[in-house]
Parts: sequence; C-alpha cells; structure tokens
Amino acid sequence: MTISIHVRYRLLIVSVIAALSVVLSGCQGSAAPGGSSSPPSTTSPTSAASTPSATPTPTVAPAYKPADASGKAQNVPVPEKPALADENSKAGLEAFTKYWYELLSYGYETGDVSGTDELSSKGCQFCIGLGDGIREAWQDKRWIAGGKIQSRAVNIQFVVGMTTQQITMQIIQEKIQIIRPDGTLLQDPTPQTNVASQVVADFDGTRWIVVDLGLVR
Repeated sequence: MTISIHVRYRLLIVSVIAALSVVLSGCQGSAAPGGSSSPPSTTSPTSAASTPSATPTPTVAPAYKPADASGKAQNVPVPEKPALADENSKAGLEAFTKYWYELLSYGYETGDVSGTDELSSKGCQFCIGLGDGIREAWQDKRWIAGGKIQSRAVNIQFVVGMTTQQITMQIIQEKIQIIRPDGTLLQDPTPQTNVASQVVADFDGTRWIVVDLGLVR
C-alpha cells in the first residue's frame, strides 16, 4: 500500500524599510554617550527528548512438575548449598545435614545421586545402599514418582573441639513409586515414612562428610 502526502510550501517575502528621525531640541539633555545596543539574547538549544528505554521482559523459570505415571519430574530445583553448611559449628552441622537430605531428595526425583555420593564417605554403608537403590530404580528408562524428603533437626550432640559430631533428624518421606516406561508400577509402592535418622559427620577442615547413617529404633 502506497501512501502519498501532499504538502504546500508558501514563501512569504517581507521587505521592511524603517526610517528613524531623531530631533534633538536644545532644552533636552544629550543622549548618554557610549550607549551600546544590547546583544541578542541566545536561546539554549532544546535538548533532544530522551527515548525511554525498553522495559526488559522478566525471565520466567520453567515450572516444576512432579513425576507421575505419564512421565518423569520436570525442572526439579537443584539444591543450593548454604555457606553455613561448611562451618564447623552446631549451626553448621545442622545446615549441612539438611542440605545432604535435600540432595538425597533430589536424587529420588531425578536419579542423580552425585551430590550425596560426593558428601558421603566410602565407609558409610547405609549411604551407599541408598544411592545404589536409587540408581537401580532408575534403570531401563524407569523413574521414581514421589520420594521427596523433609528434614527437621531433633537433637544435635555437638562437642566443641571434636571433628566427629552426631545429629538426629526427623525424616519425612513421601510415598515412593517406581514406574516403567509404559506407566505401570514396577512393584508395590513404598508407603510414606516418618522416622528418626542418626547422622555421624566428620569435619575435614573445610567441609563436612557423612561417615555413618542409620535409623533410631
């Protein structure tokens, strides 16, 4: 589509001839000498209107979707390690242990247990058993629905000056279902649990490591 715009320009020429007669009478005072005309006032150029900057579109994180019979969990948030978790203190031990269980919960939802593997000693048999169980559940294109963990500190036996410390946590875990690629269950679901877990951790000078793990009977 072509748009034509017709504009007329008019040029107006104006000639102005001014004659100024000054009559000075003898009774009038003479004009002050040295009078000078005022310089023309200068107008500062109008500053260009600033163009408003475009408002950036906020980035929306992909929505988290838990696993079900139709597919795996999506966009599971990766646990962030709090700075306090590397502190050799009572509060640091609690922060570390909660973080360790967040990594375990992430492992159930994603099949990735590298986080708990890294923060567990090779001698922690219970830790190894948990990791192996998760890896096996995720074999052959299977996945886990449920299994999310909540942890709460119950008792912290922190002794100043000792590198090995002990903490008891209340662990609440959702029902666990292992699902095949066709949406059917591999086995009967594991019911929701609410147990007390005892964690023994060593501080190696820079961070905590779980050296033993078990249930409190």
